[in-house]
Amino acid sequence: MDVVVILKVTAMILAVAIAVIGHEIMHGWVAYKYGDNTAKSLGRLSINPIVHIDPIGTILVPGILYATGAPFLFGWAKPVPVDINRVIFNGGYKGAIAVALAGITYNLILAAFLATVLPLFSNPQSLTGAFFYIFLVQSIMINVVLAVFNLWPIPPLDGAQALRYLGASFGWRRFVEAYDKIYPYGMLILFAILFTPLASILFIPVKWILQIIM
Repeated sequence: MDVVVILKVTAMILAVAIAVIGHEIMHGWVAYKYGDNTAKSLGRLSINPIVHIDPIGTILVPGILYATGAPFLFGWAKPVPVDINRVIFNGGYKGAIAVALAGITYNLILAAFLATVLPLFSNPQSLTGAFFYIFLVQSIMINVVLAVFNLWPIPPLDGAQALRYLGASFGWRRFVEAYDKIYPYGMLILFAILFTPLASILFIPVKWILQIIM
């Protein structure tokens, strides 16, 4: 295998891991700040990638996207368990919304930070420099794609969770009930969208965000 290909694949795997694992850890960390010890007690606030790997989201989906030559990669890690009732008890629905959006916030902040570092590696003079350049570029794209993807208002994504808690905070009972009815079919809806032209439309904000931070 060509050295450049090895560097690229390694950088992408590392970028995906940092993006998706950090995303999930942040859900558990924010919940912990609101008094929920569930993730911490189960060892899910660890940076050990093994405890966070999801066979489909961390391996299968990124692998298919890479093998089919997709213009970007994304995936997800095993969801960090959260006792949202405990969070709501301590922090109200604002706390629940904060937990839901914690991963997205992490991805966007990380992407913005890495974009400020990228110019330092824009003219690599060694394999190490080339690796860091590829890693930074891939990390920025993957984190932005992951953030936008999770903002989609489709259960069980973070955007849907946040909207559900927002609706509950305003007492929109029928809105919440409607979302609850969609939940069992959420993954089917997601996969149906991901492999249709509709995905390109829903990912348009990725270009806008990249233009801003780059």
